[in-house]
Amino acid sequence: MSAIKMRFTLKTLAVLWFVALFTGAVLAASFTASLDRDTFTLGEQATLSLKFDGVQPQDAPGLPNIAGLQFQYVGPSSSFSFINGQTSSSITYNYIVTAQHDGEFTIPGMRADISGQQLASAPLKLTVTKVDAPSAAAVNSGNEVAFLKFIFPKSKIYVGEPAVGRLELYLRDDVQNLSNFQLTSSPTDGFSAGKTAELQNQRRRVQVGNRVYTVIPLAMPLTAVRTGALTLGPFTASAVVVLPSQNQNGDPFFRQFFNQGEQQQVTLATDPFNVNSLPLPEQNRPANYTGAVGNFTMNATAGPTTVTVGDPITVRVQISGRGALDTVTLPPQDAWNNFKTFPPTTKQENSDQFGYQGTKTFEQIISPQNADVHELPELTFSFFNPDDGQYHTLTQAAVPLVVKAAGTSPMPTLAATKTATPENQTPQDILPIKENLGVLIPNNVPLVAQPVFLAAQAVPVLAFFAAFIWRKRTDNLANNPRLRRQRTVAQLVRDGVNDLKKFAAENKSDEFFALLFRLLQEQLGERLDCPATAITENVIDEHAILRRAPKALLDSLRELFQLCNQARYAPVRGAGELNSVAIKFEKATAELQEVKA
Repeated sequence: MSAIKMRFTLKTLAVLWFVALFTGAVLAASFTASLDRDTFTLGEQATLSLKFDGVQPQDAPGLPNIAGLQFQYVGPSSSFSFINGQTSSSITYNYIVTAQHDGEFTIPGMRADISGQQLASAPLKLTVTKVDAPSAAAVNSGNEVAFLKFIFPKSKIYVGEPAVGRLELYLRDDVQNLSNFQLTSSPTDGFSAGKTAELQNQRRRVQVGNRVYTVIPLAMPLTAVRTGALTLGPFTASAVVVLPSQNQNGDPFFRQFFNQGEQQQVTLATDPFNVNSLPLPEQNRPANYTGAVGNFTMNATAGPTTVTVGDPITVRVQISGRGALDTVTLPPQDAWNNFKTFPPTTKQENSDQFGYQGTKTFEQIISPQNADVHELPELTFSFFNPDDGQYHTLTQAAVPLVVKAAGTSPMPTLAATKTATPENQTPQDILPIKENLGVLIPNNVPLVAQPVFLAAQAVPVLAFFAAFIWRKRTDNLANNPRLRRQRTVAQLVRDGVNDLKKFAAENKSDEFFALLFRLLQEQLGERLDCPATAITENVIDEHAILRRAPKALLDSLRELFQLCNQARYAPVRGAGELNSVAIKFEKATAELQEVKA
């Protein structure tokens, strides 16, 4: 009896221990949200961690949309422990938090339903402080590792007038490396801004106070689109610099070569710049003015000059100079009322990287309507020169023409009669009906030997094989989820490229870059066989498949991701630049298909 009682007692204790362990696991399930810091400066980042204890969610939880904050998923981390007979496990989903402006933000409490358990996290407070430009005294003291300046060539500008602003990044002479530089805020209200790019071969070293700085100039093309008092900036940026380590010992001579350095994140800001935008004057505005602002010259040619009524004449007009060439259009020529005109074609050749200098060529086909036309009337083009504040009209002299009347068509010749002599007989246009049809010959070929009959018998066989092949392909597709995803993503990218071009034509920058980022995620997710929502710029350097891709393709993908990131802060871009981004994405997608998985 004692043995039976002992076994019963052991079984009871085991059951109780299992129930207690299971109950403890259920009670220990929790969901907490935390920030690694609740205050940071605009341009810096914080890490949001969503931790689940005692449960295992299937996917990363979705985050609420908070105006002014952006979240980027960076991946999960998990832990498991067994201490004193008790087990515990947890999984943490990590997100990078970036602010678009300063202020106080609230991340509301989040709820998760996992296996019937309702879990909730507490709300979080986040404070983002404004970045201020360093004072002149701080710059001259040499204490600033890096600082940013904004230079604009004019304090007064006309609507439609283009100008190039300069962001100058100053790096102290002890900075060993610079990485992850990005503009976190680019306020250009009242301006249309182009792509910010470094001016090649224009880096220089300057003395500021008692330190030497390397200056990296960044060009920012801007065009005023609104009148009134406008403000550019303050522009803010963030970067990671590498400074010499202060904790390494040894000979200072050798340390300057072998010192690996320490990373330091810096936030930069410029002072705001005030600009007065002036409207174009109404006085003395030419009737054919179409909005060109700049300083231009015109050269026009026309040919051929000897034609027949209705023949085409090619008019080639070249507008050269400095200004917003994208807005230059050929005005309608009211004096060309005796000509039929067709829409002109355009070609633009830029002599600078911003499209503000160069030549725009128009080719237009016209044709004279009657023989009374003796010249091509003079051609005019008007523009506004902001340098002198005056309108100017360029005139190309009239071109003499020789227009001949159209010739008459020859009358048809009647067929000769049967009595006509052979030497005077003309070729017959219409042959007479054959009166004697000849002898009818019966068709003695048997039906089974006729090709049409044999082809008709082959139709069911071909239909059977076609149905068999179709069924095999359908089954293969049903059993191959990756192939289904490949085809779905290919169709999505084809439709998405058309939408990108539509958004570019409508100059919808926000919709354009939102769709571009989604297409990048879908295409890379399909090629790398991973969820599209987990795709970030980091996969370009971390995924083994992309290590085999060409360097040019990887650089193109990085640039596309960076454009998507910059688009969150940059103002509306021009339609021409959006079109070039769409073409670059289409090319990168085609090259990505060649990368073997």
